[in-house]
Amino acid sequence: MSAEKTHKFWIWLVALVAVAFGLMTVKEGGLVLYGNEAAVSAAGDYVPFVLWFNFIAGFFYILAGIGLWLQKPWAVWLAVSLAAATAFVFAAFGLHVALGGAFAQRTVIAMSLRTAIWAAIAVIAWQQIRKRQLGGASP
Repeated sequence: MSAEKTHKFWIWLVALVAVAFGLMTVKEGGLVLYGNEAAVSAAGDYVPFVLWFNFIAGFFYILAGIGLWLQKPWAVWLAVSLAAATAFVFAAFGLHVALGGAFAQRTVIAMSLRTAIWAAIAVIAWQQIRKRQLGGASP
């Protein structure tokens, strides 16, 4: 596969993952926030600030995915910002748990996954778009 095709493959892959992840996040968060009884019950001891962050971030996931698909440099910075913000909220969640706050185990798993996914998306976006914009990509 040529370097250009490899570049496009990785960008399109992370863009699709970002959009799909964003759509799922908005849907699931919206169901809990806006009162779907089954979703609220299934959520268990959710932490409101984590739920709100994830719900709002879901819209930015979609935006980042679109920007990555279009190979816009601002999408790299959005992906990096999302990774950092998610890690920050995860740390705040950890403090909440350490102080004895109620939580659902699935939040630990979900936030670990979100942090890892956005860190990976940010790294790939940086390597594939930003580095290329700076003239650092190899042929």
